[in-house]
Amino acid sequence: MRTAIVVHHGFDGDWPWAADHFQRLFQKQGPVEFIRLSDGDKPLVTAVLPKPADVERLICLGVRFEPDCLKALPKLKEVALLIRKDDPLHTICAERGVRVISHQSEGFWGQSVSEFGLALTLAALRRIPQTHHSIITDLTEWNYAPANNLGRPGLRGHQFGDDPRFTNGTIEGKRIRIVGAGNIASRYASFVSMLGADVAAWDPFASEPCFHRAGARREHFLERLVEDAEIFVPMVPLTPTTEGVVKAEHIAKLPKGCLVVMVTRAKICDTAALYARVLKDELALAADVFDIEPVPLGHAFLGRHNVVHTPHNAGRTQQASERYAEMLFDQFQPPTR
Repeated sequence: MRTAIVVHHGFDGDWPWAADHFQRLFQKQGPVEFIRLSDGDKPLVTAVLPKPADVERLICLGVRFEPDCLKALPKLKEVALLIRKDDPLHTICAERGVRVISHQSEGFWGQSVSEFGLALTLAALRRIPQTHHSIITDLTEWNYAPANNLGRPGLRGHQFGDDPRFTNGTIEGKRIRIVGAGNIASRYASFVSMLGADVAAWDPFASEPCFHRAGARREHFLERLVEDAEIFVPMVPLTPTTEGVVKAEHIAKLPKGCLVVMVTRAKICDTAALYARVLKDELALAADVFDIEPVPLGHAFLGRHNVVHTPHNAGRTQQASERYAEMLFDQFQPPTR
């Protein structure tokens, strides 16, 4: 069975390890032709594929595949195309007896994003980025002595450098409230549940087993979810139904000192209401996503004592790229022996 992978450098820019991982996966089944295009054009795949008439399995990563390509691929049985489910190519290929395999919209970066969310939570609770940055230029952070060497309950003391104005310390025992029970949110919920948190989640579209697997109590009303949150985690994808789902009135009900963690999309929240409370020192924020990206230099919350920020890089790990390839590879028919 002749298998060919054709990848454009634009695809490599999005998924820098995926194409080569595809090659390794298919090589376990036999020889694979691998063509990587480095110029700026996106030619038809049949224009760059030598002797296309013999190809039976074809993976097009960032190169063009149009109905006329089928004329040059008479033996084609399966083709991977990065197209939408409603693209007419699905029907055209099916009429020719060609299976179209398309990439799925989720599943490959769930672990990366949920782990990053956990990391942001821990970093914000213990002020890890702030103290790391501070000790590069200043020795103040090393001095745990209270003012006038008189200890005071809840204030800075020996090896205690957390900020008591905001949720701090361990995840264990914290009331963590999550918007979402899907692929990312349920993983995050299982992590913090394992660490001893009291976890509740709201997701009107999720089935009951989603909450059980995540170790989260199901909350049926978003209004109740926000009332006692020590850590609030809006963790759903941005869709027409989720945009702005966390409204200003929900943000207003979050208890003072609550830590808000965001790693999916910022616009699922009323960001103006959220940022206003952060800037008033009423809430802490740990965010990888923002309503405006890049965040303008000089933005009021950049470098603040109650904000941990990263540049929207939670999802694209090497493992996520490889999982992308694996999920596409798994949809191909196994070779006959």
